[in-house]
Amino acid sequence: MIWSLGRLVLVFCLALVVASCQSTSGTGNSVAASADGQRSTTLADIGLTEQPSEQKRHFIEFRSRYALSYGHSYVIFGRLDQAGNMVDPEVAGLHPASDSAVPYMLGHFLPVPAETGWSDGDLEEEYMSANWRVMLSEDEYRKVVANIRRLQSKSKVWHAAVYNCNAFVADIAASMGYKTPFIWLRPQQFITRLREMNGGPNAIGRTAPYPG
Repeated sequence: MIWSLGRLVLVFCLALVVASCQSTSGTGNSVAASADGQRSTTLADIGLTEQPSEQKRHFIEFRSRYALSYGHSYVIFGRLDQAGNMVDPEVAGLHPASDSAVPYMLGHFLPVPAETGWSDGDLEEEYMSANWRVMLSEDEYRKVVANIRRLQSKSKVWHAAVYNCNAFVADIAASMGYKTPFIWLRPQQFITRLREMNGGPNAIGRTAPYPG
């Protein structure tokens, strides 16, 4: 009886794993090439009103989105036009390098091969669960992107407990000098806490309700 109950618990956990962070992987980092048919994202779309200044038109946005279980965290980075539209943004986020559910299940027990680019749903605003946007000068932006590229080049595996999507985002934030939350938080909680720890009262961002 105990063994049967244990098996049921394991099956339930694995079902959650299959749903978590599960998305179709992109082969590159360019959102413009991957987000076919999606309209431009503006500040108003995510509940923001601040327009970019002439000195700081580049940005990095720490973001989480809803999935069938605990979701996914990642960053979007690029520049904004005068209207606040993202211009050729890129996405960096750690996730298993497969469309199959099997690596997601195995990744809770042992490291599995990972990708660090765009995944399906990253730009769909209705699924955004939390975000924090930081405006950057061109020089600041170049340093941030260089750090992201280095991190992408060495991040080869995903493990749900040891090195997950939150840990990848935490490394990006830490490279910018920010404090980072515990990586076992749900992505929405992780990004919200990251914003609260570092953004101050005038932080650009919000925590969104569940869609529907």
